[in-house]
Amino acid sequence: MGAPQERQQGGYERREGFGGQREFSEHRRGFPPQIRPHAAFAGVFTNGREIFTKNLVPGIKVYGEQLLKSGEVEYRKWNPYRSKLGAVITQNAKNVPIKADSKVLYLGAASGTTVSHVSDIAKDGIVYAVEFAPRVFRELIEMSRLRKNVIPILADANHPELYSGIIGKVDFVFQDIAQPNQTEIFIKNCKMFLQHGGQGILILKARSVDVTVAPQEIFRRSAGELSKGGLDVLETVDINRFEIDHASFFVKMR
Repeated sequence: MGAPQERQQGGYERREGFGGQREFSEHRRGFPPQIRPHAAFAGVFTNGREIFTKNLVPGIKVYGEQLLKSGEVEYRKWNPYRSKLGAVITQNAKNVPIKADSKVLYLGAASGTTVSHVSDIAKDGIVYAVEFAPRVFRELIEMSRLRKNVIPILADANHPELYSGIIGKVDFVFQDIAQPNQTEIFIKNCKMFLQHGGQGILILKARSVDVTVAPQEIFRRSAGELSKGGLDVLETVDINRFEIDHASFFVKMR
């Protein structure tokens, strides 16, 4: 579901730079208070109604997002209609434990929209970005050229053994893959790569699992599968406001 364009512009003025690669906005009269650290999420910032990350590559945008200057710092506006992790944070999840030095496995990286924000947060860590589709993988590679903490991996997440030689143990696993066996894929990757006590988020698209079953029943079954797979479900966040029939499961490895 797309976001109304006027509302997404917020109270900022949009300015296009040479080649469309730079986009800066300055504070305007009537805009909410200054951007400040988010109370719950390390590396995430807010102005009271929108969320941002510090741009790891100043002056460069990834998916047409606004770049905003506040003093000497440049921020990237995080659009929850374009990023399910952004939606989870906007919906006031209790915690997304990605830190500056985290090692993150991202399954279903696509062209790198959300990966780029994770890269901003884990600026001193590593983001292993797994994607199966060659076309969008090319875009992911282009994005990663300027983001040295992103390692693109062209692989099928159904077979984590194929990239086990590249990835060691990680602190956090994030998955956004629209396959019938989404939960199984997530469990397999967590068992192989997530360190003891590590955490992760599964974005579950109910209609990709079974269109004949009510989404809430799909979510209930998936929670049971996660528990049987050795993952404690700490929190479930409904992101239906941004993505129809989607929920996120925040888990911890036993």
